[in-house]
Amino acid sequence: MRDDVDRNPFNVLFLCSGNSARSIMAEAILNRDGRGKFRAFSAGSHPKGHIHPYAIDLLRKLNYDVSGFRSKSWTEFARPEAPKLDFVFTVCDDAAKEVCPVWPGQPMTAHWGIPDPAAATGNEAEIRLAFADAFRMLNNRISIFISLPIRSLDKLALQKQLDSIGKTKDAGETPATAAE
Repeated sequence: MRDDVDRNPFNVLFLCSGNSARSIMAEAILNRDGRGKFRAFSAGSHPKGHIHPYAIDLLRKLNYDVSGFRSKSWTEFARPEAPKLDFVFTVCDDAAKEVCPVWPGQPMTAHWGIPDPAAATGNEAEIRLAFADAFRMLNNRISIFISLPIRSLDKLALQKQLDSIGKTKDAGETPATAAE
């Protein structure tokens, strides 16, 4: 955590491999629901170079402003001029298995794996359902994160809470430690 813990907002980076769906949706959710308390960013280890059209379509239907989104590399956030990160969350298994860059300021990290909707197969309705399901899981985890008393938890207790959020099995489930 930063030395200046009274400064708002906390900077959060969501990482995925392609930065085309899950990390983009997480960025959108946290920037809207955590406005004033958090500032979210997203990036990929191997960015696709475009946002998946179903992710953009879903966010638009849910009244998110999608004008500023772009698929970008995590190296943008490892540069000295990048925003100082307080939290870095991986939201896909591929990024969790890769060696991440060294982040200036040593942010807290956790893995919040979500199935990749861009890899879903089936008809259009089934694929769109996969995007909606990924959104629902991200929304639940981010809602739990936003509700944590971050400033009053010590680093070890906060890390335990962040890890617990990542172990949430379903969007309707609150991890036991986060509810305590």
